[in-house]
Amino acid sequence: MTLQTLALFPELSTAYQTIDTVSELVAVAVGLGAEQVTGWSADEKRLTASLPLPSAAFVNAIKSQILAGADPLGDIYCQLRSPAERRPHGATYTPAQFVEAMTAWAAEQVTPQRVVDPGCGSGRFSVAAGKRFPHATIIAIETDPIAAILARANLAVHELASRATVMLIDYRDVALEPIDGPTLFIGNPPYVRHHDIVPARKEWLVSAAKSLGLHASQLAGLHVHFFLQTALLARPGDLGIFITSSEWLDVNYGELVRKLLTHPLSALTLQIIDPKLQPFPGTATTAVITGFAGSPVTAQVTVRQVEHLEDLGALSRGSLIPRHQLTGAQRWSVLSQPRAARPAGFVELGELCRVHRGQVTGANKVWVTRAGHVDLPGEVLFSTITRAQELFQSGGILHEVHHLKLVIDLPATFEHFTAPDQQRIQRFLRLAVTRGADQGYIAQHRKPWWSVRLHAPAPILATYMARRPPLFVYNAAQARHINIAHGLYPRDALPDDVLRTLAKFLSRSASLDGGRTYAGGLTKFEPREMERLLIPHPDVLAQPDAVEELLL
Repeated sequence: MTLQTLALFPELSTAYQTIDTVSELVAVAVGLGAEQVTGWSADEKRLTASLPLPSAAFVNAIKSQILAGADPLGDIYCQLRSPAERRPHGATYTPAQFVEAMTAWAAEQVTPQRVVDPGCGSGRFSVAAGKRFPHATIIAIETDPIAAILARANLAVHELASRATVMLIDYRDVALEPIDGPTLFIGNPPYVRHHDIVPARKEWLVSAAKSLGLHASQLAGLHVHFFLQTALLARPGDLGIFITSSEWLDVNYGELVRKLLTHPLSALTLQIIDPKLQPFPGTATTAVITGFAGSPVTAQVTVRQVEHLEDLGALSRGSLIPRHQLTGAQRWSVLSQPRAARPAGFVELGELCRVHRGQVTGANKVWVTRAGHVDLPGEVLFSTITRAQELFQSGGILHEVHHLKLVIDLPATFEHFTAPDQQRIQRFLRLAVTRGADQGYIAQHRKPWWSVRLHAPAPILATYMARRPPLFVYNAAQARHINIAHGLYPRDALPDDVLRTLAKFLSRSASLDGGRTYAGGLTKFEPREMERLLIPHPDVLAQPDAVEELLL
């Protein structure tokens, strides 16, 4: 997106020059003294070669904004480069209130001799830490040469050039010289999903984790790689504080971070930002601020849920959790939530129902169809919930199936079909093979490869991944479901009116607290997590008026 004016900065409204391109922005950075900071790379030199410099008056106007505490270079860059263009670098620039709170917390813990800012962007953390710690050297690390040049300019304006180095290098390749005194690792490690991480780097993650005796999942995002590299670099007496997506607190691939923060690192504070706050403007993401030491220093960890951004304050606030409790917990987000006592007359949903995720077809493009689109016997075509939206649109009760897609679920053998029907099935299977349906991971791990094996209709269907609490729908139409929904199956038979009341109660009482929140604000409930939801005893569920009173 091209920036036509600098209306964001009133002091520049009368300037006769505007910044419309990245090259012009780089030229301003050079005019601000970016070349004073050591560590220039060939890429940065190429980008700044033969650039016409802006006027001194214009540069001074930008400089005044930087000295006033703003980051106009970073703000303009985020407008010139769309989020999609910055995504390969995982560049999400950190709002000032987080930078200030994190730097203040670090100052309460240690006086570092060196500051390392991995993924420095335009240098917001490097500048803040450099000003807070006047005797510390600063190492800012970045892979985007434009961002590195902007960081240099910001450091130069704040007169930090003489003790700062900006390195255009992947953080995983960094080696630090030994020093006498502690190092502070501070910053916002880039968020890049595992799909965009090259195989060689995934192999690095697995190998580096193994060197510490730990297991790593190749499904981990880039922020997990940064935690691991920090664990490899940190020494006793060092300190770290990162703001990252909070999904590692709960998800399976986050186990590596949770292990690292018990050893060799040592978690000191977890400040979990409420997902509704959307801490990074323009992005739907979660956040947690994690403070840690290079070795165990306390017997307890501070954990807090931050409900309002203005309440960030001192990051040492929160509940004190015994460190051993972290080691035994599979999910860490719930540590910030006081454990509620079970109300009298309530039981866990799992005592009444088993929760099962829907079946995985292995190739929806082959096995999910519409009426009339395939020539197959009707008895192998099942009306099925294939999108969560179909549950959201149900009004709480699924009455009809005519609008639903069909899932093709063939039995293992075809002897009971008539000869013409067997021929129709064989023709379909030959077509499925041409579409690769027999080559997928799921197909190769089931026998026979063509049999989806849908679950029986669940009396209650539930969404399990959304930016809202799960919705529970009474399945009056007896639809099947695939893996976009959970099915609730009573352990003992329950009357229809009790099932309807149960679905209604769950939909109106469930919150996001019991799930695990991913980047993007999506909260997911695994089957066992859903089974822990509290519900009235079946005797109460048989009394709709009593249940209604509980919901008031």
